[in-house]
Amino acid sequence: MSTVAATRTQSPAPSRTRPRLDWRLRFGALSLIWGFSFLLIKVGTDGYAPFQVTLGRLVFGTAVLAAAMAVKRERLPRGGRLWAHMAVAAFFLNALPFSLFAYSELTIPSTLAGICNATSPLWGMVLSLVALSEDRPTRVRVAGLGLGFLGVLTVLGAWQGFHGLDATGTAMALLASLSYPVGWIHVRRTLAGTGNSHLSMTGGQLLLATIQLAVVTPLFTSVPDHYALVPLLAIAALGALGTGLAVLIQYGLVAEVGPTTAQMVTYFIPVIATAAGVAILGESLRWTTPVGAVIVLAGAALTQARPRRSTS
Repeated sequence: MSTVAATRTQSPAPSRTRPRLDWRLRFGALSLIWGFSFLLIKVGTDGYAPFQVTLGRLVFGTAVLAAAMAVKRERLPRGGRLWAHMAVAAFFLNALPFSLFAYSELTIPSTLAGICNATSPLWGMVLSLVALSEDRPTRVRVAGLGLGFLGVLTVLGAWQGFHGLDATGTAMALLASLSYPVGWIHVRRTLAGTGNSHLSMTGGQLLLATIQLAVVTPLFTSVPDHYALVPLLAIAALGALGTGLAVLIQYGLVAEVGPTTAQMVTYFIPVIATAAGVAILGESLRWTTPVGAVIVLAGAALTQARPRRSTS
């Protein structure tokens, strides 16, 4: 959920040394993993504080990346300035959004959190128009932006005065989705072309995010009186699968089929998150939620449209 756009500038060459599982199957697996992440967050917060859920998620995710680096005999990047930029990326792409989603799901359903996550491309377009001179608006992309935010208002039931929704929790989820493109822009400006592999860069990034949460968590939480098993297993799955394994799958997809196709996973996440929340957690579903989600996804897709280059 956090680094598809950031990979555009550093896509590694696809490996040809051994056959891989068909990319469509890996694409489907990534959609399921990230789609179920919002359910796992909700289950995790049933037994642990949001910061504890996030810290556990990062610990397990970092462990998966560390194991992958050990297998491939890769080292962490070097250079103080590089690590400083990675610390900023870790905050905006991992520590902040993971924490905000965990806090938001204390008061909003996982289905709504998953749909809020789909607004990230909309925020990304707004920010890129300001921060990235090479991104120029087109009529189609501007229309997509307007359509996307109309979808957000539909999901929230704006004409009903946002009745039945927790404003703080919803705002946290939307702020989490905004955090991702902020991090992506920082990566594109400061970490592109460093010569380090995606695996080592992401391993270092997750390590820094883990350290950030390890510092913050004791300040705002206390040690649990008991350790609830099911929420703990949910946190472990969230970290090992939703953070660690998902990143490895994602980078493999970007290398094989390109960032544009890989980024389409964004449009499947809210569908799976909604289905999982309703079917497994028994969350209620108003008609505005699926209708608004479709509008959001349509708008997000339009914001990603690029003008065709003339062949003449």
